[in-house]
Amino acid sequence: MAMERTLVLVKPDAIQRGLIGEIVGRFERKGLKLVGMKMMSLDGAILREHYAHLADKPFFGSLSAFMQSNPVIAMCWEGLECVDAVRLLCGITKARAAESGSIRGDLAMSVSCNVVHASDSVENAQAEVKRFFKADEIYDYQKSEYVHVYAEDELI
Repeated sequence: MAMERTLVLVKPDAIQRGLIGEIVGRFERKGLKLVGMKMMSLDGAILREHYAHLADKPFFGSLSAFMQSNPVIAMCWEGLECVDAVRLLCGITKARAAESGSIRGDLAMSVSCNVVHASDSVENAQAEVKRFFKADEIYDYQKSEYVHVYAEDELI
């Protein structure tokens, strides 16, 4: 089975609230492999591309302003069926209705101030990782603990 990669953004609200370590730790404890990470400020161009599906919505201006209000942490995670696993860890977008135990369910109350963005499909994950990371910013390395995360037949 092939490993997938997905994008996670730690949003400005999470950075202001000091939740970076908590969020990263949740993905690490799950057994996912961090293959890229950087802090960056987002500009209007990348936000228009990233949120193109929302650009015509009345709330796009406030969403864009929020995402530019502070830097974000962009992360690329890798693992088997990683996109779905990360989505489950994050919880639903409306954080106050997200399941307890999920990142949003435990750490957020808002729809936009919901501490993280996560790719919603394998196709979008591929595009989003390329949008936020250059090829030389993604690291390919052996994760020694995989023998304790996956069954042997899952790693073939």
